[in-house]
Amino acid sequence: MTESQTLSHLDSDGNAHMVDVSDKDVTKRIAVAKGSITMTAETLSLIVEGGHKKGDVFAVARIAGIQGAKKCADLIPLCHPLALSSVELLLEANIGELKVEIESRVKLNGRTGVEMEALTAVSIAALTIYDMCKAVDKYMVIGEIYVTEKRGGKSGDWRV
Repeated sequence: MTESQTLSHLDSDGNAHMVDVSDKDVTKRIAVAKGSITMTAETLSLIVEGGHKKGDVFAVARIAGIQGAKKCADLIPLCHPLALSSVELLLEANIGELKVEIESRVKLNGRTGVEMEALTAVSIAALTIYDMCKAVDKYMVIGEIYVTEKRGGKSGDWRV
């Protein structure tokens, strides 16, 4: 295994530890993640038409996703607490595929990346939609959640 292939959260003895990023350069870092939640046509229509008795599902999911990104280090033990400069969440109804597509874009100037925060934002937004709609649709499925883009840092930029 090369150095770039080693698991950075394990020390030489195999013990979990938080990575020391104090010697890394501060750079602009951006991560984009996507995911989805599939549901019945009736549930999607209820969300799109604003008829849900719990309120605006997209607005609540967007706020929850932003909060999730900000709380990432509280949820994932070895993540660094970060001062995020921006968290954007886009939610879009895909009527043809009966799903809500979710995309997050997270930015900061810092010593470590924001991929986990972007993934957490999408996850929490999807879970919030599930929570708000579970009374009317017990068969929703949260789909693949993955990073589609990363910019900044020593490992460079990449995009799916």
